[in-house]
Amino acid sequence: MFGTLFYFFISTFYYTNQQKYLVLLQIGVVTILIPIAFFYFLRSYDKADNVMVPDLTQRKIPLIFHGMIIYLLLSNTIKENILPELYYFLLGGFISTIILFVLVFLKIKASIHMVGISTLTVFVSALSLHFEVNVIYGIAVLVGLNGLVATSRLESKAHTNREILIGFFIGFIPQLVLTYFWL
Repeated sequence: MFGTLFYFFISTFYYTNQQKYLVLLQIGVVTILIPIAFFYFLRSYDKADNVMVPDLTQRKIPLIFHGMIIYLLLSNTIKENILPELYYFLLGGFISTIILFVLVFLKIKASIHMVGISTLTVFVSALSLHFEVNVIYGIAVLVGLNGLVATSRLESKAHTNREILIGFFIGFIPQLVLTYFWL
């Protein structure tokens, strides 16, 4: 959702307010409302202890579900020829989700929070270059948020340094590689 908001804020393309609201509504429903409902469904069947899903084995179902909803967005809502930047942003998120899913089977835990914030940081930085818009303060805030998220995950003892770094690079690298296709 934040990536889409940043996209519409930074983009120099003209979109009517109705177009923006429609895309934001679709992404909001699919990435916020449906996952919240799905979490409560999992919780009612004792498949998720809490929203942080600290148990590695409990991450499989949410990651599969997350991959499916991103796939639905990519195949039905965000088209490469209409919104290429958003398409590749979501594709990077999809690839990161697949990597996280594979790591669960290898019994390697990664910080999903770091995946999200590092992905957003690369995307906003690339948007700034692509549209030649100076959003250096926004990028600086996002870099700071990377540090705050990492610190909070370490302080809450939810992750180790290694898990934080793995999460950071799982978000950073696919997004950086995919910028080649639209930047």
